[in-house]
Amino acid sequence: MSETGNARASSTVPSSTAPEIHSELTSESDAWDRFLQTSRPDIGYKQFSWWGDLLASRNWGQFVVMIRDAGGLPIGGARVYVRYFAKHRCYYHIPDGPVLPADPNAAEQVFAATMERIDEHRQADPCRVSHLRIEPRWQTQPNFVSRFRATSMCNEPRDTLCIDLDLSPDEILQQMKPKGRYNVRLAGKKGVTVVEDNSPQGLADFVGLYKETVQRQQIDAHSRNYFATLTELLFARDRGSLMFAQYEGIRLAGMLMIRCGDYATYKYGGTRLSHRSVMAPYRLHFEAMLDAKARGHKWYDFYGVAPADQPDDRWADFSAFKRKFGGRELHFGPALDHPYHRDAYREYREYRK
Repeated sequence: MSETGNARASSTVPSSTAPEIHSELTSESDAWDRFLQTSRPDIGYKQFSWWGDLLASRNWGQFVVMIRDAGGLPIGGARVYVRYFAKHRCYYHIPDGPVLPADPNAAEQVFAATMERIDEHRQADPCRVSHLRIEPRWQTQPNFVSRFRATSMCNEPRDTLCIDLDLSPDEILQQMKPKGRYNVRLAGKKGVTVVEDNSPQGLADFVGLYKETVQRQQIDAHSRNYFATLTELLFARDRGSLMFAQYEGIRLAGMLMIRCGDYATYKYGGTRLSHRSVMAPYRLHFEAMLDAKARGHKWYDFYGVAPADQPDDRWADFSAFKRKFGGRELHFGPALDHPYHRDAYREYREYRK
């Protein structure tokens, strides 16, 4: 399903506690992007059209719900993704959203209007929609989502670690754990350097490091075509880069960085086991933080850590590495599902097992 909706099909939602608003299903994806870029730098990159373009290449659909104030200015809504999991079966997914105003009364009103529009889309959808899943970065869950149910089958990490980039370079170092700070400095003394390389060779080098790492850790891997599509979308918009830590001409560690609004996000990475004593990954992350700071971002997001009280979590080992950089741990509420169709939702849960 492509980006759809009765473009400009709108309705008015009155309220005694918040200003009048108008909701619409819209095909104006660029207008949604402009709203996020100019008014909501705190919202993650997965609400932008270029991420939707990546998912479209993987057979996801999408549509946009836009909520405007009485003057016609956007104030919230969501880019909703459509995931097909069986013949004539799909579910709706909102990562990093829905996007709501800060005022609690206005947020509740915008949320209700967004859900109403999504439900209208669902009723017209030729696919049977099992449920809507939302994964906002809320640290406190509002009461108006009480009809949703928490689920452990999240698509996005619910715990992450962020470094404050308002700090000076020395302050970033000082707030690290002693071992992390020592390893950053050691790598510099050993002659480890960090470069950005968005060329085809850079992509090939990154994919090689990534594949070596996922094979070593026995986790599911993305294909080279996935990274080729993602980097093409990122580089065309100056939204990301490939960075490498090198030692004696050998690229020992690499990362794919996504830049969006307040955040520079360490999305994917890979390392070699050789020359481990030079601590190349530590220098790579420190220099990536400085690069993100120079570009004006406020936070360096490690994109997911295992809960500190779960040492057997599959992310525990590389979470211990990330925690050596200090920072602030953020704990978001669970992913939330709103089932629409009991049998289809049961089919989805069987599909995910």
